[in-house]
Amino acid sequence: MASIQDISTSAAINLLSALAFLLAFAFLRLQPINDRVYFPKWYKKGIRSSPRGSGPIVNKFVNLDYRTYLKFWTWMPAALRMPEPELIEHAGLDSAVYIRIYLLGLKIFVPIALLAFAVLVPVNWTGQTLDDVKDLTYSDIDKLSISNVPAGSLRFIAHIVMAYIVTLWTCYVLYKEYEIITNKRLHFLASESRRPDQFTVLVRNVPPDLDESVSEHVGHFFCVNHPNHYLMHQVIYNANKLASLVEKKKSLLNWRTYYETRYERNPKNRPMTKTGFWGLCGESVDAIDYYTAEIKKTVEEEAAEREKVVSDPKAIVPAAFVSFKSRWAAAVCAQTQQASNPTIWLTEWAPEPRDVYWDNLAIPYVELNIRKLLMGVAMFFLTFFFMIPIAFVQSLASIDGITKVLPFLKPLIQMKKVKSIIQGFLPGIALKIFLAILPTILMMMSKIEGLRSLSSLDRRSAAKYHLFLLINVFLGSLITGAAFQQLHKFLNQSPSEIPITVGVAIPMKGTFFITYIMVDGWAGIAAEILRLVPLILFHLKNTFLVKTEQDRDQAMDPGCITFASSEPRIQLYFLLGLVYAVVTPFVLPFIIIFFAFAYVVFRHQIINVYDQNYESAAAFWPDVHRRVVIGLVISQLLLMGLLSTKSIAKSTPVLLILPVLTIWFHRFCKGRFESAFVKFPLQDAVVKDTLERATEPNLNLKAYLQDAYVHPVFRTIEIEKAAAVDEEENNPLVETKRNSRMSKSASTASGITPEAATKDAARHI
Repeated sequence: MASIQDISTSAAINLLSALAFLLAFAFLRLQPINDRVYFPKWYKKGIRSSPRGSGPIVNKFVNLDYRTYLKFWTWMPAALRMPEPELIEHAGLDSAVYIRIYLLGLKIFVPIALLAFAVLVPVNWTGQTLDDVKDLTYSDIDKLSISNVPAGSLRFIAHIVMAYIVTLWTCYVLYKEYEIITNKRLHFLASESRRPDQFTVLVRNVPPDLDESVSEHVGHFFCVNHPNHYLMHQVIYNANKLASLVEKKKSLLNWRTYYETRYERNPKNRPMTKTGFWGLCGESVDAIDYYTAEIKKTVEEEAAEREKVVSDPKAIVPAAFVSFKSRWAAAVCAQTQQASNPTIWLTEWAPEPRDVYWDNLAIPYVELNIRKLLMGVAMFFLTFFFMIPIAFVQSLASIDGITKVLPFLKPLIQMKKVKSIIQGFLPGIALKIFLAILPTILMMMSKIEGLRSLSSLDRRSAAKYHLFLLINVFLGSLITGAAFQQLHKFLNQSPSEIPITVGVAIPMKGTFFITYIMVDGWAGIAAEILRLVPLILFHLKNTFLVKTEQDRDQAMDPGCITFASSEPRIQLYFLLGLVYAVVTPFVLPFIIIFFAFAYVVFRHQIINVYDQNYESAAAFWPDVHRRVVIGLVISQLLLMGLLSTKSIAKSTPVLLILPVLTIWFHRFCKGRFESAFVKFPLQDAVVKDTLERATEPNLNLKAYLQDAYVHPVFRTIEIEKAAAVDEEENNPLVETKRNSRMSKSASTASGITPEAATKDAARHI
């Protein structure tokens, strides 16, 4: 159990670490040689260029102006200075709304913390119950928690009233924020410039047809069923193998550039490499000649695979991007059922071109469902087995309890400084290390599931990570932590008394979460702004690979917000704050510091560094809202369970109202706002279409959309279109094999009108 001294030690270590990271950042960001690492977004926009210092050549690498070092702290007010409308224009709505999650945390917890410290802390401190409990491990911090209030005391009325205040205030703030974000999204979509995804839907599960290719079938279907609005379509190729060859060629070119640069700097010695695994084994050969030969071979394989993909009908998957003449028509198609069979001709809004995850577009419909099932089973076992390292981490957080069972460790861990470091710092850092690789695993699982856009991959991975943190980190820490901390008492008391011990021990786990907050939320956020890994990688690339200014631009990696891991991490802080607001208010100041510090840091990063891979117009906000509500319900249920161990049986019906009220609130917000995040209003589509026709009457929309959804590996070449689409704009039907046979058997002389022909074609489809 961490004491005040242990918490102080952890705070000192993490504050010093955070200060060291910030000072290092303040120094490194001022050096001209690092300018592309700390301001890459402005380079991407073409507003900033490489510094060219006059005078000594050292000015190109080191900032010698001492006056700039005296203002090292100015990045903080600069990060807060940009107004939100300008921030949205500069970085996009996704980035601006992501920052508002931290602002939401401040709006919720600052008033709650002030009220809790004014009311609950005095009530808990004067309870004096822990001093009367024998064989119970606790510290002075725990005297500020609900555990210090005697069973059956009327003091619990203050906690029940506080629970109502926390619920009502959180719901109010969530509602207002949901309303604000909804209005911002609708305004952003209404004012956004033309984009290909506004006119395009993704069609999946195209049924097979013996007489027509996939391309012909798609064109025929939409010409018949959307005759006045269908514009064009782009079939989807299974080009995954070709994409891997393109990536392989890119890697080989980088290695050849690296060895050529080495040779240019030292012409006396030809660089050598080994042909085996990662150049570590095998025969030694001339590196430049070897990679030149490998590139030539890969280029030939790429050309052969490209020809195979374009010419082989089996390389076309039963899906396509279908574009329409107006936003209204695309909205109607994306949000309606296309056939009587609901498992075919599935339509959805197409992701924006840079958001498409091309590798998963070729997965068949049945295989998708099998993958989802397998990943669900894998997620269950991953969550279950990860409880083992979580339990080990909790053992580190309960030194006093372990020494009672393992007394031979007592001489070492009872040393004052060692004990403070172990209990105050090690548990938090150990848990963070265990969780470091988890987001990568969860993202891989989401990709296997077959999601079709980067944004949906991020949201699905975030959902998995949130569930994992909820079960393993939070609930796992509470359960295993309570057992470890009170291990001696668990082993020597009757089973009927164990729930009471757990009820007392759960609030005391707040000290463990305080150490985790300081490691992850203080030092971790400060490390985020330092960008140590991108800094090292940029200078390695700049030294060994860069030859031209274009190479230097490619070596500059601005990165992006890792929504799949960072948003669930924020939700853990919401959960901790809501749970411990009534139980152990001492946790709240540490959470508030995290939200305030992270808000400033990520605002700076979004303004100067991050370049998002896609723009979803804040489509993730319903998930954020739902997870905060889940945290609120969990806090209410835990409080009910806790008070049931305090001989306050009458409190259960009173508190039972809270989760019911919270769930009703969530359903109300879902009905009121969520449709704006999953559907596009037809009224807004008509307004944008009308305005566009008035301002750009001669717009060639077909030319604008022609190559928007061409697979990236085909962007540099001319593709032979597989679709037999009539190029005449006014032709209501495409000429297909089926239509050709129909025209032979029933000529125009037979009196068949175009309308009748259309109906007849529809019956065949």
